Amino acid sequence: MRSCRLCGSELTHTFVDLGMSPPCESYLTADQLDQGETFYPLHVRVCEQCLLVQLPAYIPPEEIFGHYAYFSSYSDSWVRHAEHFVEQATARLGLGDESFVVEVASNDGYLLQHVVARGIRALGIEPAANVAEAAEARGVPTEVLFLGEETGAKVAAEHGAADLVVANNVFAHVPDIVDFSKGLRALMADHGTLSIEIPHLLRLIEGHEYDTIYHEHFSYVSLLTTQRVLATAGLTVVDVEELPTHGGSLRTWSMPVGTAVPASAAVARVLAEEAEAGLDTLEGHAGFAASVAKVRNDLLEFLVGCSRDGKRVVAYGAPGKGNTLLNHCGIRSDLVEFSVDRNPFKHGRFLPGTHIPIHPVEALAEARPDYVLVMPWNLRREIASQLEYVREWGGRLVVALPELEVF
Repeated sequence: MRSCRLCGSELTHTFVDLGMSPPCESYLTADQLDQGETFYPLHVRVCEQCLLVQLPAYIPPEEIFGHYAYFSSYSDSWVRHAEHFVEQATARLGLGDESFVVEVASNDGYLLQHVVARGIRALGIEPAANVAEAAEARGVPTEVLFLGEETGAKVAAEHGAADLVVANNVFAHVPDIVDFSKGLRALMADHGTLSIEIPHLLRLIEGHEYDTIYHEHFSYVSLLTTQRVLATAGLTVVDVEELPTHGGSLRTWSMPVGTAVPASAAVARVLAEEAEAGLDTLEGHAGFAASVAKVRNDLLEFLVGCSRDGKRVVAYGAPGKGNTLLNHCGIRSDLVEFSVDRNPFKHGRFLPGTHIPIHPVEALAEARPDYVLVMPWNLRREIASQLEYVREWGGRLVVALPELEVF
């Protein structure tokens, strides 16, 4: 029996079933290509009782995040996004040289470097040792551990309670969200604030963003279910912002129940929008599979047509989300010759499942393909600017989501 990770109810309702796929960050070396790969289900369910949309923990988080291939700083726009957040949070909360900021899943210091630069004491919590090393090199003190109630209490006892705890794009990455939420509370001072950024389930559905479903993402949340999760740790959402990042995200601001200010009008507004879309009912979560099928069919028809016409297609970027899309569609190197990526860790490796080779970005200009399939479509504007030179040989860019578009 599959049980809900929030309320413990039996999970009997499917949100979407994407079949089998390998772990999205398990990039292969050349000598691994003739070895077997393990594929796991991508069967997402929705809880009838609390409405949390969730993927079972088929793979232990220690296996996924122990040595991680994602470094946030390779996206210039994401670093700017983080810097803007730090500016906003500093002004909002009146942070100064007496303050203390902790970020959970702090990655390579992409965000906390801006806190340190302001003379504010900061600490990162990052489970991937290789990524934490990059943060330390940036001058960001970092503890290598997985957060839970026990580890959160230990960090607070050693370093002090935080005025601001940041947990951006990590909420979905933890299988035990109740213990994780209690860990966030344990890090906070009683007067403190928690800021979380989370991909918004409502936008995922509207934008057909099924490539954001992979084994690293255990939960897919609305504001309603976020409130329910945080309530288990004695936290309440007092404000929310809607962001364009990751195809549409929420930034929630939460405080301990005993010291929380009244919730802003934005909280009621977003909840009402979710209710209008049906996300406060089980029935409102139906129908996503049809959207997924259309995205897959449109992309395959385009790629097969290119192959038939002798047009060359390569991919830009090798993100985890791209691997969900490619494996679900059954795309291999006969349709997409290779991918390029800015992250040198991935160079010379191969995408999991599809075995499409990954090259440095310079390989794009050498190959001069007819089409470049942009895998991180959420960074479309930034990447289109970087790839302006593709026009020189008449090449064009393509995105598969939220719908197929050649531009």
